[in-house]
Amino acid sequence: MNDWPELGTSIRLIVKTWAGDGTYTGLTLPSSGPNLITIKLQNGYNISFPESYVKSFEILSKPSDTTTLDVNNQVQDESLPLVYLIHTGGTIASKVDYKTGAVSATFEPNDLLNSIPEIKEIARIKVLKLGNMWSDDLRPRHWNKMLKATEKAFSEGAKGVVITHGTDTLHLSAAAMAYGWSGNGQRPPGRIVLTGSQRSPDRGSSDAAENIIASVMWAANGPQPSGYRDTSVVILHAKSSDGKCAVLPGCASRKYHSSRRDSFKSINQDPLAHILINKKEISIKMSEFEPFEARFEASTPSLFDEKIKIAEFISGPHLQPSLVESAIKLDFNALLFHGTGLGHLPIANPEDDSMENIKLRTVLDDFCGGGGVAVVVAQTIHGPINMDVYSKGRQQQQIGIIGHKSLCPPGSALVKLHYLLSQGEGRESVLNGWPLDLVGENPSFTLD
Repeated sequence: MNDWPELGTSIRLIVKTWAGDGTYTGLTLPSSGPNLITIKLQNGYNISFPESYVKSFEILSKPSDTTTLDVNNQVQDESLPLVYLIHTGGTIASKVDYKTGAVSATFEPNDLLNSIPEIKEIARIKVLKLGNMWSDDLRPRHWNKMLKATEKAFSEGAKGVVITHGTDTLHLSAAAMAYGWSGNGQRPPGRIVLTGSQRSPDRGSSDAAENIIASVMWAANGPQPSGYRDTSVVILHAKSSDGKCAVLPGCASRKYHSSRRDSFKSINQDPLAHILINKKEISIKMSEFEPFEARFEASTPSLFDEKIKIAEFISGPHLQPSLVESAIKLDFNALLFHGTGLGHLPIANPEDDSMENIKLRTVLDDFCGGGGVAVVVAQTIHGPINMDVYSKGRQQQQIGIIGHKSLCPPGSALVKLHYLLSQGEGRESVLNGWPLDLVGENPSFTLD
C-alpha cells in the first residue's frame, strides 16, 4: 500500500472479513508475505490481512525514540536495601526491530528498569551490564564474569543480585553460581537470583515485569542464603497466568517447555518458595524444607577453569564409538553421557549383530582404565542413576563409569563436572566429589 505508515507506527486498523468488519490496534511490521499488511497486536501476537481487506486505518502515534534515564544516577530511597541488576541479555532484554520484524537482544537494562517503576519501591537499584547475549551463546568464561560481577556487587554492600538472562541456558548459569560460591562448603554474602522471560518486554503477554519484580523482592528481602539449595535461585512464573512466581533451587532446575511462561521446574526436589504479586502487595511464601547446615560466609567465589573441555553424548542407536574416540584423541578432559533409563549405554551385543556396541565398551574400558573421566547422567531428567539394578549397569561400574546413585539433574551435572575438574585433581576429584551433595544438587534417594 502506497500510503501505509512507516514501520513501528501505532495504528487502528479496520478490515473487512467474512464475519464482517473488524477493528484491530497495533504496531506496523514488515509484511509477512506478498500483498499482505502485518501488525503486532497489543497482546503481543502478529496478524496479517490481504491489502484488499483494508477499509481504513488511523494513525495513533508515530515511532519515537524514548529517552532513557540512567538508574545508577537517579535519586533513590537510601533506606531501602541495595540490589544489583547484572544484565547479560536474552528475551527479557529484547525488543522487536520494526524494520525487520525480528526480536533482537538490544533492550538496555535502564530501559527495562524504567519501564517497571514498582521495583524502586522495593530496593535501591544499581545496574551493571555484562552484555546483550542470547543465552545459547554463553560459555564458561561468561559464568566467571557473572561470578566476578556478583563479587563486585557484594563488596559494594549489595544485599542481593539479580542476573537477567536468556531462559534457554539459565539453569546452567544458575548452577554455576551455586557451585562457584558454595561448592567448597561456604555460602555467599547475599542472595543471587537468575531470571528471564519467555515473552519480550514489548509484548502485551510479556512475563518480564512480574519476573523482575519477584526477583528484586527476593534479592532485597529473602532469607539469608545458607549455601545449600539456595546459593542461587531461579525465579520465573509459577503458572502461565499472572500473580505467582516460583523460587527454584539454582542447582536443580530445568527449562521443560519451549514457549510457556511457566517454563521452569525444579528437578528431584520442591520449590523453595513462591512470590505472590497483586496490585496491593508483594509477599514471599516460604516452603517447608529441611534445616540447613552451618556454613561460613565466602568473600570470593571459586572460578571455573576456562580451558576445560567436556564432550557430551546422547545414549541411543546413533552413539558411535568413533565419536567417542574422536573426543578422546582431541584431549577432552571428560566425557558426559546422557544415559537411557537408570543410566545405560549401548555396550552389549546380545544378538551378535552390533559389534559397534562392543567397540564402544572397549573404548570406554581403555579410557577409564587409563585415568579418563566418563560420567553418566539421567536422560530422563527426573530420577536417579542406579547402575546396580541391571547387569549392564554393573558392567559400566566395573569399566569405571562414574554416576551411580546420583540425583543431580543433567544440566547441573555438566556444571558440577566442570567445577570438580577445575579443582585440578582430574579423575580423583570427580570420583571423590560426585557422590557428595555439594550445594543441594544430589539429595539421597530410595529406589522405588
